Amino acid sequence: MTTAWQDKLQTLGYTFDDQGVATAAAPFSGEGAALVPLTHQRIISINGPDAQKFLQGQLSCDMAEVNRIGSRLGSHCNIKGHMISLFRVIRQSAEAMHLRSDASIADKALTTLKKYIIFSKAEATLNDSLVGVGLFGAGAETLATKVVASLPEEVDGVSVDNDALVVKLPGENRFECWLPADQALELLDSLGTDATLASTDDWTLQEVRAGVPDLRADTSEAFIPQMTNLQALSGVSFTKGCYTGQEVVTRLQHRGILKKPMYRASVSSSERPQPGQALHSEAKENVGQVVIAAPTGGDNYELLAVITKEQADNSTVHLESANGPELSLLELPYTLDPRLFESKR
Repeated sequence: MTTAWQDKLQTLGYTFDDQGVATAAAPFSGEGAALVPLTHQRIISINGPDAQKFLQGQLSCDMAEVNRIGSRLGSHCNIKGHMISLFRVIRQSAEAMHLRSDASIADKALTTLKKYIIFSKAEATLNDSLVGVGLFGAGAETLATKVVASLPEEVDGVSVDNDALVVKLPGENRFECWLPADQALELLDSLGTDATLASTDDWTLQEVRAGVPDLRADTSEAFIPQMTNLQALSGVSFTKGCYTGQEVVTRLQHRGILKKPMYRASVSSSERPQPGQALHSEAKENVGQVVIAAPTGGDNYELLAVITKEQADNSTVHLESANGPELSLLELPYTLDPRLFESKR
């Protein structure tokens, strides 16, 4: 986060924690268009003639799809198929790709990428020259046209205007923008009363309701991609060929049974659910983990959680302990392939 950008946001009433989580001066009412500074996220840029080739051999998504449409979710796995990092991959040009991740895992993500990039004609660097802005709600499209002239039409589509990028996200009227700090400052000044300034929690709630997972420091290497429904969001390719962890991921898809998918749920709790927090059923301890969570008012929260399907289907699931706050399962905005849960032998 650049000093000028942070200073501007603070003059508008924002406060930040040590991970860049932004809290607006006033709660978002839920009406109209909202703007959220994505200060809790960072960009790793991959630049060079081999940028796409390098990422094709590392990430779970198909870089040919990224090249065609502009963006995909994609995970970087260890050799056991567990996700070290989860990125939104964004194409700037044929030789410039951006990997957006949560700030809490950005350094680990970069260090891991650098272990593999040394033999490629490309380099990986943290890019603090771009700042992020999230837009959602009624009228978000109009706000996004202040960043780029023409908006992407399909989900994961990207529009590029010089150094500025806009990604159309899953969910209703949601856009992710990355642009130089001076342009972001001009954007804020130009909006006037067209947008309400909102908080990181408001953005995370939109992610939860869109069923889009993310990783935090406490959940890095905790999940295989399918456990977070990444295949339902075009974040896993089963035809692209080899990448780190590919054998485990593909074996689960074609020969195994997915025992722990990701669910959306609500809960009332005096304590905020934390990423990585264990979940328990009446019959069994440690039946799942929280992925991300966001407040909805008072002591109420919505969350995404990876839960053992047998326990989710046949028992109640609780935070903290078997007697703790009970989760109420909610519908996801997409359908999981039922064959994932069937024996293939």
